[in-house]
Amino acid sequence: MQEFASHHAVPPAGLIRQLRPSDLPRFREHLLRLDPASRRDRFNGAINDNFLAAYAKRSFSEGATVIGYVEGDRVLGAAELHERAEFAEPTGEIAFSVESHLQQRGIGGRLFERLISNARGLGYSKLLVTTHPQNEAMKALARKFDAALSFDAGETVGVITLEPLRPLFVPTSGFAAEARMPSRA
Repeated sequence: MQEFASHHAVPPAGLIRQLRPSDLPRFREHLLRLDPASRRDRFNGAINDNFLAAYAKRSFSEGATVIGYVEGDRVLGAAELHERAEFAEPTGEIAFSVESHLQQRGIGGRLFERLISNARGLGYSKLLVTTHPQNEAMKALARKFDAALSFDAGETVGVITLEPLRPLFVPTSGFAAEARMPSRA
C-alpha cells in the first residue's frame, strides 16, 4: 500500500471486477463524469456527451471486455479491451479512464494488471495502447507493463507483447505418454 501513501492517506475502497452488460448505465455515467482533461487523455481529443453515451453502448454491443473500478454502485474507473480483428496475430487495443479525484492512487495499474490477465486468457498475443504525447501518466503506465512506445502520426503508440498461456498438460513424449494411458479393454 506504499504506492498510495505518497499521493493520498486513504487507499481506494472499491473493487476491480469485470463489468456485466447490466453495468452499461454505470459505465456510461462514469464516462460522462470524466472532466475535460480526463476525456482528452482517454479519447485523444475533445469529446461530447452524445459521443460518450454511444461509445459506452457500442463497447458492450460489440463484445469489448470492460473491467471496472467500482465503489458501491458506481463505476469510477474502467479498462477496456477491444479486439483488432484486422491483424493476423490476435491483437487487442486497450484503453483506461479513472475519474480525476482518484487518479495517481494505483487504480490504473491495477486495472492494467487485470486487463492483461483477461487478454492472455482470451488468447491475445499483442496489445496496443494509443495516447496523445502529453499523457505522461498513460505513457508511464504503459512502460511499467513493458510497452514498446513509438510516436506515429501525432500519437504515442505502445505495443505490449504477451507471453502465451502454458498448456495444462505437457506430454513427455509420444510413445511414453501412450504407454502410460490406461487401456479401455
